[in-house]
Amino acid sequence: MPRLPRLPRPKRPSFRRPRLPRLPRTRRGQRRAVQALMLLCVLALLPATWLHVSTGDRLRTTADAPRTGVAIVFGAGLWDGEPSPYLAHRLDAAAKLYRAGRIEVVLVTGDNSREDYDEPDAMRAYLTAHGVPGRRIVSDYAGFDTWDSCVRARKIFGVHEAVLISQDFHIRRALALCRAAGVRSYGIGVAARHDVTWYYGNTREVFAAGKAALDAVFEPDPRFLGPKERGVTRALAAAR
Repeated sequence: MPRLPRLPRPKRPSFRRPRLPRLPRTRRGQRRAVQALMLLCVLALLPATWLHVSTGDRLRTTADAPRTGVAIVFGAGLWDGEPSPYLAHRLDAAAKLYRAGRIEVVLVTGDNSREDYDEPDAMRAYLTAHGVPGRRIVSDYAGFDTWDSCVRARKIFGVHEAVLISQDFHIRRALALCRAAGVRSYGIGVAARHDVTWYYGNTREVFAAGKAALDAVFEPDPRFLGPKERGVTRALAAAR
């Protein structure tokens, strides 16, 4: 019986391990590598340092907030159409300021980019349920991020001075950006339970500080600007 020819064995794919960067062998090279790493760390932390240094004297509490016409409350997400616990705490602080006579109008700014997601209306409903009259609440439906909210407060709603309300990990960035946008402001950092969201928010702020520095320097236009609105002006006039 004739012998069948042997088929060649299939070649196994060769997997090469990725080459890791080699550390410099000389002391001079190692010293330079350490210096470069330290420089990168310093550059990464500069924006966060700028936020802390530039806003330290502008932080207040609900007890010692200056009497100001307008309070700006930044959106912080919805849960099943209702303000998230973090957003509810911000709104509670605004309602407390209003009842104490320290503010006259609340500008709620948040995301309404979809029909099924409306932060400003949810914020308005919460405030009215907690004693703030609807005529004293003005809604900004295009506050897609902190910079947009600050620029629109100044350019669209004509706000020159305000008390800003947010969580303690975000308030410094809000203060710095509103100052860059031309809004004189004090900030109330609402305390929050140290849960997963709090740790995420603090970590996020380290990276967001870099974008904030770029926004303050280059002053880009908001995603949506639109025509000027007189809601804040009318609400202040009615209050006085």
